[in-house]
Amino acid sequence: MNKLSIVIPVYFNEDTLEHLYDDLTDKVIHQLDDYEIVFVDDGSEDKSWEIITLLRSKDSHIKAVRLSRNFGEHSAILAGLSVCTGDCAVTKQADMQEDSLLIMEMYNSWKAGNKVVLAARSEREDSFGVKFFANIYYNLIRGFVSKRMPRGGCDCYLIDRKVIDVLLSMDEMNSSLTLQVLWVGFKTDVIYFHRKERESGKGRWTFAKKFKLLLDSFVSFSYIPIRLMWLIGIVFFIFAIVLAIVVFAEYFTKGTPVAGWSSLMCVLLLSMGLVLWMLGMLGEYVWRTFDATRNRRPFIIDEIYGEQSNGDNLK
Repeated sequence: MNKLSIVIPVYFNEDTLEHLYDDLTDKVIHQLDDYEIVFVDDGSEDKSWEIITLLRSKDSHIKAVRLSRNFGEHSAILAGLSVCTGDCAVTKQADMQEDSLLIMEMYNSWKAGNKVVLAARSEREDSFGVKFFANIYYNLIRGFVSKRMPRGGCDCYLIDRKVIDVLLSMDEMNSSLTLQVLWVGFKTDVIYFHRKERESGKGRWTFAKKFKLLLDSFVSFSYIPIRLMWLIGIVFFIFAIVLAIVVFAEYFTKGTPVAGWSSLMCVLLLSMGLVLWMLGMLGEYVWRTFDATRNRRPFIIDEIYGEQSNGDNLK
């Protein structure tokens, strides 16, 4: 008998939680031999926790986890994985933008032998701006970080217990959990779905969070930024040598005077801007290295209701 854990990160989702549970009950739960639903409250300041504990009182298969503060969606999912007890676990968004029936498709793919099953978006009912920047991000990831990233992007996935154990042992800060899932390998399947428009609630995926994810994705999984600095330095060095040769040749052969302060200031400002940008990028790498050495946990569990996992829950 296989047990499926459904891990749901929650952040200001009081409007959808009860509807989400009813939807899971109607479409998924009755088809499973054994299951658990792990709700992880990621520092919500609305009534999400009260609703989760209410649902827990109705269904003993629900595990309610509350983090000490907002750590971010990926840390919340990792917290849910640390306490889940299923033979496999699937992540589910609380905003209900993907059909719950997708879980059964992923579960059946796992039973067929795949240890990682990705839910990739074939279409998405979002605004033009959201789709435009999302496509840029996923194209960058596919081009410079991981070819395994599906073209439409991936928010939800099902992973085997072996993959869960590997992710928990990695224990990385300032990283992308989705890219970690892609990095570990194992036999993988991709299932495409139509991402629906948000029916209620307000999205909390701000530009600042998206920008941090972009930095984390590149700095944690790619050497491209470092290599780019090296290439820019080489290009500017060659440009400076050629320019110096041209200036001196013009001066000694034709008596052309050397250009004045305006051109010099432009070159200096451009050079200083590039140097500061490179130092900032190096600083991102140094900061993440320093942050990792402090041994701070990616999440801290404040409260938990439900069966305890075999491991240490107080991460």
